[in-house]
Amino acid sequence: MHQALITNDAVVLGLLAVILGGVFMTHASPHPFWKRFYTFIPAVLLCYFIPSLLNTFGIVDGHESSMYHVSTRYLLPTCLVLLTLSIDFKAIIGLGPKALIMFLTGTVGIVVGGPIAILIMSIIYPDAVGGQGPEAVWRGMTTVAGSWIGGGANQAAMKEVYEVGDKIFSSMVTVDVIVANIWMACLLFMAGRAKQIDAKNGADSSAIERLKDKVEAYHAEHSRIPSGVDLMKITAVGFGVTGLAHLGADFLGPWFAENYPQLKQYSVHSTFFWLVVIVTTVGLSLSFTKVRHLEAAGASKIASVMIYILVASIGLHMDVTAIVESPQYFAVGMIWMAIHASLMLLVAKKIKAPLFFMAVGSQANVGGAASAPVVASAFHPSLAPVGVLLAVLGYALGTYMAWMCGQLMQIVAP
Repeated sequence: MHQALITNDAVVLGLLAVILGGVFMTHASPHPFWKRFYTFIPAVLLCYFIPSLLNTFGIVDGHESSMYHVSTRYLLPTCLVLLTLSIDFKAIIGLGPKALIMFLTGTVGIVVGGPIAILIMSIIYPDAVGGQGPEAVWRGMTTVAGSWIGGGANQAAMKEVYEVGDKIFSSMVTVDVIVANIWMACLLFMAGRAKQIDAKNGADSSAIERLKDKVEAYHAEHSRIPSGVDLMKITAVGFGVTGLAHLGADFLGPWFAENYPQLKQYSVHSTFFWLVVIVTTVGLSLSFTKVRHLEAAGASKIASVMIYILVASIGLHMDVTAIVESPQYFAVGMIWMAIHASLMLLVAKKIKAPLFFMAVGSQANVGGAASAPVVASAFHPSLAPVGVLLAVLGYALGTYMAWMCGQLMQIVAP
């Protein structure tokens, strides 16, 4: 093993910040080249892919760097608080039953798709879904479940909760990013033909037009330029709840380990499990209080910055050569995504849901807050917040549902 060229994490953080800044600057550029480039290459893919090159070519050793640890222990729980405190259950219900049905269908497709993919591959190629201990394939797949139900935060949570080995995690991050972005490209392609597809399926998209007006009116009324006090409040709530959650997790994990050793398989011995559960639960509780108005000052935007730093840190664990070395994992990932996509298309056709609800419902699961707004804005820029809204629901459900998916995959794994 050769030592990485850069071992100072301050330099690594600077590199990641510059990479993310470059991606966002070019993505927002009006230059025709960049507009065409990002028509085919999702920005979020680059946020994973470019940092992965640093790891692949030995510039940074992602496994030795502390960036991932800092991101998962401090930024991850903080961004979960800031994202979940903004959830508006009334607004979600106001989207209509079809939007929620499609979102929950997407969640179910991921939860059941993982175990089914394992069962299918265990017949075709048993070695592809085998393994023992931390490097067991089913453990690695729990991180994909976390990503595809919630996002990068939930993915990192599952890695810690299920004690996933670094080697299988590296392979699964690559599977996650490539397979998810193939599906995202399909959704963006369909978005450009939404009117024809809705007309063919007999879907009534008039609710989408009313939704556009409602979303635009809400943001025009509530959004404001954050003051210094607003930013300090957001910081206090985010890191304050994170500190409280660490305190609770440090007690609950060892307490369950000592008093209920038989429950280890359900992850309750993991302090990280309790950390994520506590911040998600407190964040959801805060959404029913005046604290939720911090969203108007940009709480979710600050959370998004943390999410992208986390995404880049996850990218540092990715080795792009894994696609050549472990094609069987990609076969599992493609089967899994095919089950999710098929279920989404089938239910959308059955209930005559507009393509917008199907696409955003799917991406709110698979891509989370990082890419659901991208797909939503492909239909209309004013609808981007709807993608965020459903993605926040995905973050709220992600930890719990990904954990359930992990339990099912553990049962069926050979």
